[in-house]
Amino acid sequence: MSGVVIKQNRPGCLIQLLWFALVGWWVGQLWVAVAWLLAATVIGIPLAVMMFNKLPDIIALRGSETYVVTYHGNRPVVSNMPQHNILVRALWYLLVGWWLTGVWIEVAYVLCLTVIGLPIGFWMFDRVPGVLSLRR
Repeated sequence: MSGVVIKQNRPGCLIQLLWFALVGWWVGQLWVAVAWLLAATVIGIPLAVMMFNKLPDIIALRGSETYVVTYHGNRPVVSNMPQHNILVRALWYLLVGWWLTGVWIEVAYVLCLTVIGLPIGFWMFDRVPGVLSLRR
């Protein structure tokens, strides 16, 4: 038997909304601009990917980690979520991920400007690492 566990390190909803309204929206935009510039250089790509992976934390304090739990007998073994092959992820990033992430982030920002779109915008920010590099 195995399962996936998502550990969420999130403050309450009100704190997340206050953070986004007062700080996250403008710091997040600066964060994205710096990451985007780093992604344009070969040397900066690893740092840019790390920055995009941290974007949900920066925008709305929405950090989470995903683990896989497998059982050997009665003993649970926790490991990181297996990732796609690095070559597949690199190809995705070069051909699709870099431009799709820019569109994805801007749509998420626009949705966050409306009360009704705020939950969808936050959900989209949570998915940025996967859109950028197929990260699970």
